[in-house]
Amino acid sequence: MRTIYILILCCLMGPSAFTQAEQEITRLQLPAVIAWAQQASISARRAATLQTTRYWEWRSFQANYKPQVQLSGTLPGFTRSFQEVVQQNGNVRFLSVSNNNANLNLSISQPITQTGGTLFVGTSLQRFDNFKNDATFYNGSPVEIGISQPLFAYNALKWDKKIEPLRYQESQQAYIGDMEEIARNTVDFFFSFLVAQTNFQIAQTNLINTDTIYQITLERQNLGKASRNDVLQLRLETLKAKKAVAEAQQDLASARQRLSAYTGKKMDGDFFLELPIDVPGLTLDAPRAIQETMVNRPDAIGFLRRELEAKAAVAEAKGQRGFSASLVGAFGMSGSGSRLEQVYSQAQDKESVFLQFNIPILDWGRAKSQLETAKAQQKLTIFEVEQDRVNLEQEVITQVNLLGMYQEQLALNKEADEVAAARYKIAQDRFILGNLSITDLSIALQENVQAKRDYIRSLWDFWRTHHYLRVLTLYDFEKQQKIKY
Repeated sequence: MRTIYILILCCLMGPSAFTQAEQEITRLQLPAVIAWAQQASISARRAATLQTTRYWEWRSFQANYKPQVQLSGTLPGFTRSFQEVVQQNGNVRFLSVSNNNANLNLSISQPITQTGGTLFVGTSLQRFDNFKNDATFYNGSPVEIGISQPLFAYNALKWDKKIEPLRYQESQQAYIGDMEEIARNTVDFFFSFLVAQTNFQIAQTNLINTDTIYQITLERQNLGKASRNDVLQLRLETLKAKKAVAEAQQDLASARQRLSAYTGKKMDGDFFLELPIDVPGLTLDAPRAIQETMVNRPDAIGFLRRELEAKAAVAEAKGQRGFSASLVGAFGMSGSGSRLEQVYSQAQDKESVFLQFNIPILDWGRAKSQLETAKAQQKLTIFEVEQDRVNLEQEVITQVNLLGMYQEQLALNKEADEVAAARYKIAQDRFILGNLSITDLSIALQENVQAKRDYIRSLWDFWRTHHYLRVLTLYDFEKQQKIKY
């Protein structure tokens, strides 16, 4: 019997539930898997594409405030048809015409941010060829300088210059937030795989132990020291253990597939995830976390942007109400003749001034309704922003407190895991000496297994909360610096 007990111990201690047999395997740590996801996952590529899109939107906005050079015209402008021609006596004749009416216009315009107007400089040239009479005429403006200025109107350039920089800054911080969100999600997929891996190892060990005890019980039955009921009970436990191994193997395969699909990394061969036991010792301060959140978080930047957009909407509604006008003035030189050089050598002064206005006489209160709607929406935006700001601050405080609690639980569960492992070792030694029953050994094993699961779960809670706090604050409390990519 002493030999039998030694054989049982060898079987129990051989394939441990928490160690991996020496073979060709790839060991993975949490930071490496997070790096995979941040480089190759669909979420990472989507975040990079959004960042590129927002960058070019920012470049497009900047171009609105720079000089615009434009060349336009009609080349050629050939016409050959019958057209309506009014005679001096008022009659209409349809005459055959054949001509070329071509023109070119080169202009440079510069928006004026402060006023919302546009300053422009241009030159133009027109050529008319009458093929019926074999005659050519030129007309043009060698130079023209002017300004177009809306009066009492909404200045989109002015408001966009306030809003768009915030939108761009918000987009840059949103990219950092997206990358941190990927890390947070990867933690869940990583630990889901890790739990499945541990459960599979536990199921394998339990099967080996149960089968070994079953074989020993058969030998003891032959010696008359075990009942038929004990044998049948252990046989049933062995069948359950085999079923548990099959289920755990399927769960492991599914978890592995989910992790591979999310990270964008094919996991060929054998992979073994290592427990991320090296947790950072963080000293968290809720006011500091809130301060970093309100500086770094895209939502916090968005608060100011939303308030400015609401103000801009009110200003636009005011600009569309009542008297509106637009002043256009230009001066320069213009000339014409049958030869091209006459356009420039015989050019004369050219001036033009236009004042276009619009005075609504009766709009049945539409403009006032639009203004009051914009003002109400502004108030609503202020209330929503204030509520969102309070919710964000509260979420930060909650996560700071949770992380502190999980740090304490992690230390307790780690100690419990060590105690349970030591107790199981003592139980094995006592079992060798015959001072412990199979039932008590099984209880010690289950307590050891549960302690290990609790420890892994506490690690999962810690790392998930740790990365969620990084998502909220975009701040690395371990390195005491802002997160950058």
